[in-house]
Amino acid sequence: MSIYETFSVRLRERTPVALITVIDGPRVGANLLVSPRLDPLGSLGNPELDRIVARDALGEIEAGRTGVRHYGPEGQTTPEDLEDSPTVKVFINSFAPPPTMLIFGAVDFTSALANAAKLLGYHVVVCDAREIFATRRRFPMADEVLVSWPGPLFEQRGASLTSRDAVCILTHDPKFDVPAVAGALRTRVGYIGVMGSRKTNAKRLERLAEVGISDPNDLARLMSPIGLDIGARTPEETAVSICGEIIARRTGRNAPSLRDSSGPIHR
Repeated sequence: MSIYETFSVRLRERTPVALITVIDGPRVGANLLVSPRLDPLGSLGNPELDRIVARDALGEIEAGRTGVRHYGPEGQTTPEDLEDSPTVKVFINSFAPPPTMLIFGAVDFTSALANAAKLLGYHVVVCDAREIFATRRRFPMADEVLVSWPGPLFEQRGASLTSRDAVCILTHDPKFDVPAVAGALRTRVGYIGVMGSRKTNAKRLERLAEVGISDPNDLARLMSPIGLDIGARTPEETAVSICGEIIARRTGRNAPSLRDSSGPIHR
């Protein structure tokens, strides 16, 4: 298949992909197609230039950005190198599917969180092992409603999760939330939030330690209790606090997370 045919296929398959085109300099119009976990297709005219641009394009896909970059003819990027060589201007046109939010637990808070996540552009997946609760009728706003335990779902999709994605665990059942936390920690997902009181979280940490999860670096990824400390009480307010925490974590802003405070969650 040609580059454009392959590009079309990957778009239809919702595979993150970037089409890079030389718009100024040697070989104007040359193309390179880059996609995570797949070999690049095409060439911009130099193997080292291809390698450097492909590396940068993967970062742009991860961030969901499209834009113009400048390189030397052999991939040079430092200002002093670019001064002494002709510039190659490339347009990196990245296409990334909407970020995914996996919500574990078909509970009362799930509908509110799914609605808020859809407003922010997430592909929302609701997962619960209880068939009577995990229904399309209860969660019509979700893109997918799955009857499954966490393990199989992470086996199928864990490798595709990135820093743009989120996992929210809203259950209080150790048979479900411990495997969900364990599965999430094995991925590169950018946000892992777990609902529960401080007492519930302390007991959960004990159960995680029993299954071998006690590395401080892993535990530091868990936002539990979930959400910002804004006094949320209703499911809708809680959804706002969770989404606010996700945004703050993604943008690197300081925000008052419940995890980092003390005392009662509800005053």
